[in-house]
Amino acid sequence: MTATLAGTGPLLKATVKQDGRRFAPWILILTALSTSSVLVYPWVFPTAQDRAGLAAGIGANPAIGLIFGPAFDLSTTDGFNAWRSLGLGGFLAALGAIFAVSRATRAQEDSGQAELLASGVLGRTSRLLTGVCLGLIGSVLAGGIAGIVTVWCGGGWEASMLLGATFTATGWMFAAVAAIAAQLGSDARTANSIAVGTLGTLFLLRGFAYSVDAPSWTIWANPLGWMTETKPASGSHWWPLWYALAFTVAALVVAFVLQSRRDFGQGAFAPRPGPTRGRTTGVFGLALRLNRAPLITWTIAFVVLGFVFGFFATSIKDILGADSAVAHILASGATTPDHLVSAFLVTIFSLLGIIASVPGAQIMLKVRIEEEEGRGEPLLATALGRARYYGSNVLLALVASSVFLMIAGTLVAALASTANVGVKFGDAVSQAAVTVPAIWAVIAVAVLVVGARPAVSIAAWAGVLISFALTLLGPTFKLWDSILAISPFWHVPNVTLADANGWGLLGVIAVTALLIAIGFAGYRRRDLAT
Repeated sequence: MTATLAGTGPLLKATVKQDGRRFAPWILILTALSTSSVLVYPWVFPTAQDRAGLAAGIGANPAIGLIFGPAFDLSTTDGFNAWRSLGLGGFLAALGAIFAVSRATRAQEDSGQAELLASGVLGRTSRLLTGVCLGLIGSVLAGGIAGIVTVWCGGGWEASMLLGATFTATGWMFAAVAAIAAQLGSDARTANSIAVGTLGTLFLLRGFAYSVDAPSWTIWANPLGWMTETKPASGSHWWPLWYALAFTVAALVVAFVLQSRRDFGQGAFAPRPGPTRGRTTGVFGLALRLNRAPLITWTIAFVVLGFVFGFFATSIKDILGADSAVAHILASGATTPDHLVSAFLVTIFSLLGIIASVPGAQIMLKVRIEEEEGRGEPLLATALGRARYYGSNVLLALVASSVFLMIAGTLVAALASTANVGVKFGDAVSQAAVTVPAIWAVIAVAVLVVGARPAVSIAAWAGVLISFALTLLGPTFKLWDSILAISPFWHVPNVTLADANGWGLLGVIAVTALLIAIGFAGYRRRDLAT
């Protein structure tokens, strides 16, 4: 046993020193997410009437509940913080833990660092244990710092610390999931896809179960449901955290057993060998082949999303009717059920559009990965021009993301139009179509970054994050229209309204063209990665 753990201490110390700082952005985001709720809520919603209006607005849009989970109590600062931060914050903490474990395990095997380490005095399980410890330590820091700083900013002690504990517990569970994925995937990218796919599936199922008032067993069958049931500020139950601890221990046992039986550099899911004869047709065919696996995965994901949101659309009036606050608004004549359904569809397609921009950004970042690993330079050493090579990847990113949205949009339209909710198939498909330019604008940010400033490739995700924050979080805090307009999805018109204005969308298209042009110019002039 001692031999298998030899060198763990020095390796962990070196890993924390080298990669520990990469957890800092996740800690900062989680802390900002929680503290901003505590600081802004009393200012934006000072009266009971304002808070009742907030509850009604959230109840009128179940798509928001799919992301943030149920709103147990929006009448207090801590209750609002728990609704806004618990589900989303746990998701972000889990992502940070997954990437930390993957970098310290499979990514080192892919780069050759693990082989150099293994040539010294290092036990068989030391690297996996080091990666897991990094994920666990980072999760503890993320939850502890977020909780303490939230208390300093005015949050209640018990509610804030319990919220931070859910961040830590979620990070622990998915650090263990990432450890298993590292044994299954053939490389770091596949391992990340398995772990993040598991997280995304559980996250979606948790939101869906709460939104449709599913049986309680569906909540308790989901590890993310355990965290929601802690209910900070609305009961403050600490005992579900023990479930998270038990899950973490059990998953880690499985991971270490799999690791003891896995060949170095291999995974349970071996990569399929390529064809004996080349079948790639042109540079676009090459881009398509390089991204084939994630494209298939995303296609399946958007089919599922289409059915999920389509189900919401078919039962939207029943869901809204069950909310007393929404019923009060309808009784006052402030709006109509048809208007609420229409606004719900706009939110659905905006959310689907933000998700669809993720694979587009991934395709552009794949260009940078190919460049860093030395596979881009041999291609460009031939008659293949830079503009043509880069353009094929840009075209794939734009087309793939658009197709994903239209797949889900068509399913939503088909399901909603068959139910008696006042939605026409053509209107729903048109609403999905007018959302496409907003997706292009988000992807254009990645085109710009990879083409002109690849050294800060992390900024390729800026468009996705900003759009998500302003589209889903901005209205909650009643931000000014001039700020909300930064998100391209703010300019998407509601095609079901008679006075729909599409001029803003033309501006989005113009900005998109400018960003892409700058990205192309930068890629043609800059040096390749060395």
